[in-house]
Amino acid sequence: MKSKRVRLFIKSYCPWCHKAERWLKDHAVRYQAIDVISDEAAFAEMIRLSGQELAPVIEVDGRILADFGPEQLAEFWSRLENEDAHPAAR
Repeated sequence: MKSKRVRLFIKSYCPWCHKAERWLKDHAVRYQAIDVISDEAAFAEMIRLSGQELAPVIEVDGRILADFGPEQLAEFWSRLENEDAHPAAR
């Protein structure tokens, strides 16, 4: 899969966020974790991108998945890999 810009908006106390980080690490995905509790601008950006205040929110090259668990993240990542393999399918 081609290199992607991956940003994960998290809340430090959020167990779903910890699961998302663990999934990304287990799959050797390089990502930037952004704690929206300690950064008001990041919180505002997360809301702008996702339309909600719930975390986690992941942005991968402009594509957004919001308020998800590991199963939804795996499906989202699979779709991204499929799009990379078949660019005309976008």
